[in-house]
Amino acid sequence: MEPILTPDEMSVVDAASGSIEALIERAGWEVASAARRMMGGTYGRRVVVIAGKGNNGADGRVAARVLERWGTRTEVVGPATRHIRDCDLLIDAGYGTGFRGEFDPPPTRSPVLAVDLPSGLDPLTGEDRGGYNATETVTFGAWKPGLLLGAGPDRVGTVTVAPIGLRLDAVEPTMWLSTDASAAAALSTRAADAHKWTSAVRVIGGSVGMEGAPSLAAAAAMRAGAGMVVVSRPDGAAVTGLPSETVERRLGDDWVTEALADASRFGAVVIGPGIGVDDELFRSTREFVQRCPVPVVIDADAIRAVAEDPTCLTGRSATSVMTPHDGEFAAFGLPVAAWRGESVRSLAALGGVALLKGPTTLVANGVDECVFVAAGDQRLATAGSGDVLSGMIAAALAGGTEYPLQSVAAAAHWHGMAGSLTLAGAVAGDVVDAIAPAREQMGLAS
Repeated sequence: MEPILTPDEMSVVDAASGSIEALIERAGWEVASAARRMMGGTYGRRVVVIAGKGNNGADGRVAARVLERWGTRTEVVGPATRHIRDCDLLIDAGYGTGFRGEFDPPPTRSPVLAVDLPSGLDPLTGEDRGGYNATETVTFGAWKPGLLLGAGPDRVGTVTVAPIGLRLDAVEPTMWLSTDASAAAALSTRAADAHKWTSAVRVIGGSVGMEGAPSLAAAAAMRAGAGMVVVSRPDGAAVTGLPSETVERRLGDDWVTEALADASRFGAVVIGPGIGVDDELFRSTREFVQRCPVPVVIDADAIRAVAEDPTCLTGRSATSVMTPHDGEFAAFGLPVAAWRGESVRSLAALGGVALLKGPTTLVANGVDECVFVAAGDQRLATAGSGDVLSGMIAAALAGGTEYPLQSVAAAAHWHGMAGSLTLAGAVAGDVVDAIAPAREQMGLAS
């Protein structure tokens, strides 16, 4: 995983890293090198640099000097300029992490290379205060949250993290960006002597009109490595549309007692997909969560049930994973803050691991650790995608893990990778079909 540092943490790193002049020289050289690559050369090219008064602007001025040495015609202008000449590349070094105003630059038709982050983008929250959408961004030392949150993904283009000699060991990172390699390393593989119950998953969900939700979760769990998947509806009715490889087990009126009777045979349980909304059902859902002896993935309507009384999470000996989107998160009475890292950690503080869905998904635990998952795109914004994710998380936990946070984040990364392999107009079932190909692409062993 790659470290992510807040602006305050970067200030500590800067102060510990020695000569600021030396750092600026190295940063400017990295920017100039990126500009040369983007333009396919330097001789005879024309570059305009928007350079502010701070260190960000100093980086831009050094880049201009280096490019001049390489045969580029450069022009340096201030952020208040109202006209940009036609050029082969515009370097945006106007404002850095300390900017708090609005940025309304003149239009340009040229590609834009942003220095550290696009001017006008909040480095912590990703709030958009105006500015250019960059073609590429060169950031220094580590990712900043704002590059991955809010408007960040739409503003930054392709991001390169350039090492310039910053003392990253001056802080203890608590936030990390998931990568293919880190996700693959966190996902367990079956041992040679494994059998179907070694990594079994139980899915409890479904109600009238919502039969597809537990079916999607079950199919995803199987594709993600569960050796056995057993599915039940709390109302005792049949679950239609199940994959032929799964097992359906009907439950009676006292479904909690029956489901708990053999819960220890499973490596993890998913509860909530399509389960429905009912006061008595919510009460029994909380009872099941509190008493279940194995990891529980709490999804969909089960999130709302737990939100009514989160004390059901306290005292559990096994991992609890909550997977809300913003609407479900609001059921806990906790505001979705502009700084989403605060939001997901506040939820994790209730007990277990919290996963806050979004264009960049955040996964946190109660030890103040947080993983950003940027894999995937808007193709996952489709009905049933969350059910697929819950099944994949359960499969990741069912194999056993010492680090639930990393396993949950890895499953979310895998889910995103699967979504990115689908075609436009994809539905949740297409994401299930892409789980195995995504596994290969991540380099995950069977």
